[in-house]
Amino acid sequence: MTLEVTGLTVDIGERRVVDGVSFDVPDGARVGLIGESGSGKSLTALAVLGLLPDDAVAGGSVRWNGRELIGMPDRELATIRGAEIGIVFQEPRTALNPIRTIGRQIGESVRIHEGLSRTQARARAVAEASRVALPDPERIVARYPHQLSGGQRQRAAIAMALACRPRLLIADEPTTALDVTIQAEILELLLSLVEDDGMSLVFITHDLAVLSQIATHGVVLEAGRVVETAPVSTLLSAPASLVTQGLLRDATATLWRPGGAAASRGSGAEPQKDPAAASRGSGAEPQKDPAAASRGSGAEPQKDPAQNGGAA
Repeated sequence: MTLEVTGLTVDIGERRVVDGVSFDVPDGARVGLIGESGSGKSLTALAVLGLLPDDAVAGGSVRWNGRELIGMPDRELATIRGAEIGIVFQEPRTALNPIRTIGRQIGESVRIHEGLSRTQARARAVAEASRVALPDPERIVARYPHQLSGGQRQRAAIAMALACRPRLLIADEPTTALDVTIQAEILELLLSLVEDDGMSLVFITHDLAVLSQIATHGVVLEAGRVVETAPVSTLLSAPASLVTQGLLRDATATLWRPGGAAASRGSGAEPQKDPAAASRGSGAEPQKDPAAASRGSGAEPQKDPAQNGGAA
């Protein structure tokens, strides 16, 4: 199933906060939306699922498996959310209901979309908790969010998003609120789940170093517009836009633990090669002509999974 976003706009009042964003996510592809805070990447994700704030108006086109989602009634969209497209938010505390057990929340989507009984849903919740490597699944599903650690809450949120085996997962900065060790574990978990199920992935982040660990193609946003679209290896080795160059500088300022987990400069960890060098050393051939640089550059957009990346 393919996600096709074409000329997406989001207006809040008289201000256009997403302006002509276009990209494709073919079946099984892993595409990243990356940009600094306020670039419009999270609003883009919310627009896909019809979850924008009440005062926001979406325009353009978002097609999922040939069906137009923009303007679709919320009742119809609700049959797609969770069942076909799952989403994981940045802060699990806000995504989880504090007065409901973890198991009940994981099992809710399968009760709604698959019509399972309460007993069947609990058994499914235990299985999903085990799948995301939550400890002692039988007991942990009876706990409440405040009784779990931050990393455990995010694993529970991932289990909720994937319980119905959606074909596309949108992950909106799912590791930002976690420390670097837990961040690496969550990234590894997401990658293994996506690969095992053959799902497509839209991963949203402000960190090019993180993106390099999980996505193959990147769409760079600034002020609500796409400024560059290219394979991640190209973004690391030959960034075309000033925004991407700044993101690369930030990424290469980060030291890396063996195994890929980011570390602070004062950690004493042995640094690995920077992300760009790692890309060059991986055997991937850097492309000499990055796709769709900044607006007005005249560059021809590249025909990759995140094609149509130029701003409108």
